[in-house]
Amino acid sequence: MISEERLRELEDLQEKFKYRFKDINLFNQSLTHKSYVNENISENLQDNERLEFLGDAVLSLVVSDYSINKFADGSEGDLTKIRAAVVSEANLSLVAREMEIGKFLLLGKGEIMTGGRDKTSLLANAFEAVLAAIYLDSGYKEVFQVIINILNEKIDKVAGYELHRDFKSELQEFIQNKQYSIPQYRVSSEFGPPHEKIFEIELIIDGKVCSIGMGRTKKEAEQSAAEKALEQLKT
Repeated sequence: MISEERLRELEDLQEKFKYRFKDINLFNQSLTHKSYVNENISENLQDNERLEFLGDAVLSLVVSDYSINKFADGSEGDLTKIRAAVVSEANLSLVAREMEIGKFLLLGKGEIMTGGRDKTSLLANAFEAVLAAIYLDSGYKEVFQVIINILNEKIDKVAGYELHRDFKSELQEFIQNKQYSIPQYRVSSEFGPPHEKIFEIELIIDGKVCSIGMGRTKKEAEQSAAEKALEQLKT
């Protein structure tokens, strides 16, 4: 049985999510860490780990669904980067901190003493668990709306960066600082029918092929090659 005090706390957090649970016990479970369950066995509670697992999948689907419709010109690679940035542990923990989820968590005494209410992984996991609880409580349509209401600005901000990022310029600046030779881009292959042609571009630095990029246009292939070269040179 959830206490009246706990119900008031959950009411406050529901306001932050702009969603009201039909099954308040499901909501409470999403905020229950295993350390609390282990220290309060007599309460016969379930922790939020299974909900976290489901929430991770639900969140990825919603962000993918939203992005593929919102950013019609984005390539698969662009959309993958947008999703990865949005669902990252760092970003989700930031959202959780903004919503003050930490103070609503049920934690064991040891976890509290070690700063559990502000742990990045714990906050991100709890946020995902709440999303899973909403999905189980009301279905996909409702959880989609909740997630987009919370994350749409962050998704759009990430997309604005990823979709307009100029890897060729970034590479040019990087190699100038490292005193490499000016990169050269050379078409190494073209294949496919005229209306669906794919270009393969070799990026050459200091006389050696540094990377190979592919794209539907030469510009896209050059950007792909520059991105790969940056990743390689920075490691």
